[in-house]
This record gives sequence, C-alpha cells and structure tokens, in this order.
Amino acid sequence: MNFEPSRKTALKNLDKFIESNLSEYSRLRNFDFGPDKRDNVSCLSPFVTHGVLNEIEIIKKSLAKFSFSKNEKFIQEVLWRTYWKGWLELRPNVWTDYLVSLNGIRKKFVENKVYLNAIEGNTNIECFNEWVKELKENNYLHNHTRMWFASIWIFTLNLPWQLGAEFFMQHLYDGDAASNTLGWRWVAGVQTQGKHYLASEWNIKKFTNNRFNNIKLNENAPPKVSEKTYSIIKQNFANPQDISQNNLLVFENNLSLENTDFKDNKFKKVYLVSNKNENRSIKLSEKVIKFKSHLTKDQEQRLKDQSIDCEIIDVSEVKRIGENIIGLYPSVGENLDYLNSNNIKLNFLYRKLDEYSWQYCNKGFFNFKNYIPKIISKFILQA
Repeated sequence: MNFEPSRKTALKNLDKFIESNLSEYSRLRNFDFGPDKRDNVSCLSPFVTHGVLNEIEIIKKSLAKFSFSKNEKFIQEVLWRTYWKGWLELRPNVWTDYLVSLNGIRKKFVENKVYLNAIEGNTNIECFNEWVKELKENNYLHNHTRMWFASIWIFTLNLPWQLGAEFFMQHLYDGDAASNTLGWRWVAGVQTQGKHYLASEWNIKKFTNNRFNNIKLNENAPPKVSEKTYSIIKQNFANPQDISQNNLLVFENNLSLENTDFKDNKFKKVYLVSNKNENRSIKLSEKVIKFKSHLTKDQEQRLKDQSIDCEIIDVSEVKRIGENIIGLYPSVGENLDYLNSNNIKLNFLYRKLDEYSWQYCNKGFFNFKNYIPKIISKFILQA
C-alpha cells in the first residue's frame, strides 16, 4: 500500500495494479492476506474518494488491458461508490438522520466499557483487535474485512452501528458520507430492511488464509430494525449554462480539476476548500486531516504549474469571496452541510458521470449494475 498523497502516486499505483494484478482480481479480491500483502486489490479508493483519480480513467485503463467480461467484477467495484453516492443524493435525509441519532448515542456510550474497549482494540476477539490496530496505523481496511468488522461490532459486541460508522470515518483515508454510512446500514440490516450481513468463523478463516483461530462470534443474530423509511426526493442535477468568469470552489472530493469535465473552462480564480475538524460533525483523526491537506496542496501545485490562479482557503472563508461563485458539487456530507447551515447558496457543477448514473440509483445495486454496460458505452467506448 502506497498512500503518498499525490496524483503522481495514484497514477503509479493504478498502472502497477492493472499491469501486474488485475488479471487475478476477480479470483482473489475477497482474500485479506494482511496489510503487508495487498496486491490482490487495487487500494485506489483513497484517491477515488478525493477525486484524485476518477472512475472513468480507471475503467478506461482496465479495458485497455482486458475485455469487459474479464474486467466486469473490477468495474462493478469501481462503480460501487458512484452508486452509493447517487443513492444518498436521492435520499439525503438518511445522512441528516444519521448525524442526529449519532449525537444522541455518543452521549449514552461515552463511558461504555464495551465501546471503549472496541475502539482501543481491547476485546476478546483477536482478529477484531488486529483490525483496529491496522485501521489506526494504515487508515485502510480490506473491503471484506470492513464487513466482518462491522458485523462483529453490531452483532457480537452489541454496539450501535452509528458509532461504528463514525469510527471508520474518523480513521479511513477513503471515508465518505455515502459509502461509509450506507455500508454500515447494510451490514446492520436497515439499508435493505431485514437483510443483514453476519460474519462467521469459517468465512474469516478461509478468506484470511487461516491467519486467525478460535473466533467466537454471534452467528445467529437477527437483523437490526428501523421504523424509518425514505422516499426518493427528486433532484435536479443539471449544470448551469454560463459558468465562465466565475470564481470556482473545489472541495475535497474533486481534487483533480485538470481531469474533470470542466478542465477547459476559464475561471477567474480557483479556491480549494479545506475543511478541518472545527466545522465537522464527525471529528477526523489527525492523520486523515493531514492526508486531505496534502492532497489539497498537491492539487494547488499542479494548478499553479498550469499558471492557474488558485488559493487554499478554509471552508469558513467561503463567505468572503463575494459574488460570482460556482462550486464543483461536494456531494451529501460535511461540506454541503456547512454551506447549507450557513445559508451559502451556490450554483453547482455536476460531473457528467454522476448526472447520468444517478438516475439508476433509485433501487438496489443489483438493479444499478444492469446499467453498467450502458454507462461504459456512453463515457468510455464513445469517448
């Protein structure tokens, strides 16, 4: 794993994975061989989350190496984040309600010993303790392990999923409101009502290559129940017509402006928006904040190398810019929350991939994946 925060590193990692390890991805992707052997997965998600790499360029490079049929599982995984974001955009109240419930639960568990032992990796479950350590040290976990971790947290340790989702957000380099929140809801059984994910000893043993033994779990727990249901809220993701001669705000999810749909537009000035913990509902670890900061500075340098007038500002400084501001859409999450809570009204620019794909996010992922060939045809084969 090389998470040096730069686009140069991201591209190097992408090329290396496609050239050396993509061919075995479908067969080996579910195995967690440990933090020192991650060749079977791409480890690109921290860069995708921050827009340093985008889904289209990843899929393009993979299809230049292998056919769609050989790449299908990898492409599906790349587009999971696109799907989760779209699903949440159509139901933004899921995020709002999560933060409200989290705030109340925090107070109840502030001195809870099971919770405190869990976040310190001091339980009687060896594999869980190892994953806590790995999460804090590497700010990354294998996707399969995230499912095991969440299941143990919810069904064996009997802790609220909301606190587990917060713990992941605090430490994951690739944490985002959609993938993280909805992933934890899915494991708990409240995302798809009545359908949960239960970790089992045999499954963990098999897919960790027998690295752990004597794993005592609750393998018969019923799914969690939520009385809340969320209807789709119709949204307009159309871009404004005239965007030239505006100041542009770039948030932490779009840190490769030169690789977006808007790279050829002329903006008066580009403001890269930094959001530290003062204005976040979920306080991130120092390492995650530093990772975001370095990625932002890397984007600043790349823009300056192209003689683009740019500046890094704190999210609290957005108000001082004045009029003629437009923003790359930050997606449902902390940055959009700040703008809304401070009554900062902006016209947003939406990625073409999101504009097109989010219409297929009204149902489950199995429905969405039926449209993946159509999405690829529109953005890759016709490009």
